[in-house]
Amino acid sequence: MAKPAYATSSLILGYALCSSLLAIINKYAITKFSYPGLLTALQYLTSVVGVWSLGKLGFLYHEPFNFQIAKKSLTPLLVAVADTTFRKQPCPSKLTFLSLVIILGGAVGYVMTDSGFTLTAYSWAVAYLITITTEMVYIKHMVTNLGLSIWGFVLYNNLLSLLMAPVFGVLTGEHLSVFRAIESRGQSWFQLDAFVAVALSCIFGVLISFFGFAARKAVSATAFTVTGVVNKFLTVAINVMIWDKHANTFGLVCLLFTLAGGILYQQSVKSKGSTPAHFEAVANKGRGDDDEAEFDPEKQSLVSSPKDSDA
Repeated sequence: MAKPAYATSSLILGYALCSSLLAIINKYAITKFSYPGLLTALQYLTSVVGVWSLGKLGFLYHEPFNFQIAKKSLTPLLVAVADTTFRKQPCPSKLTFLSLVIILGGAVGYVMTDSGFTLTAYSWAVAYLITITTEMVYIKHMVTNLGLSIWGFVLYNNLLSLLMAPVFGVLTGEHLSVFRAIESRGQSWFQLDAFVAVALSCIFGVLISFFGFAARKAVSATAFTVTGVVNKFLTVAINVMIWDKHANTFGLVCLLFTLAGGILYQQSVKSKGSTPAHFEAVANKGRGDDDEAEFDPEKQSLVSSPKDSDA
């Protein structure tokens, strides 16, 4: 049964708001708490402890950990690769492709006018782009086929991420910076403004985990990605109001082009003419006709015809 349109819209809206606000909150938190790896690990920890505790109290449900879940979690990536390689997926329509090109062009224009442009920062951005492209397709395949509840995905995704976080902390040397900061500050290591910023970041981390997985389950990987691009308008609007490091007027115009591309993409998806239920019905009808056409010769060979029985 198809999910009601208002429910999907609510999930997309919730994700868009959380994503836009979390980008600003994280930026503020980093200015007060200059350890991005530790901040990310704290977000994971908050999500894991929060979901596990609320599950124990009966406020929400998540699947208990067992070997079957762990084993199933390893298969979707391989299936996703095979799915992409061997299944003939339809190419996007011309309008859809044009909208994605507009989004790309607007993003490039914005980057070129960014006052905070540095090679190092955008090297990380390129690495993020490669990672997130793979992650978007993989997570969509996972939420579609793994069979966990949304809170189950939130719990296990953050738990696995939390287990890997110390590795990156050691590789980047951030753990040494944390130890030095604790030793240098002594008894005055606690700062209220940093605590509030980190706590707010962790709370929104839980929210975006939930809305993110729910939205991924409701829409395609590309639609989810476009949503993530378009909803950054609120992020940039707040950024322009409270910080001085942002793009100039031309850069903001380029950002508007990305929004126009996102709207065009949405219209191109809608203009394909029908709902998923319609496509499923058409596919089932066509498949039924094909099956009947293909199976008739087999039935003739297996079941004696009236002419044969008369004989």
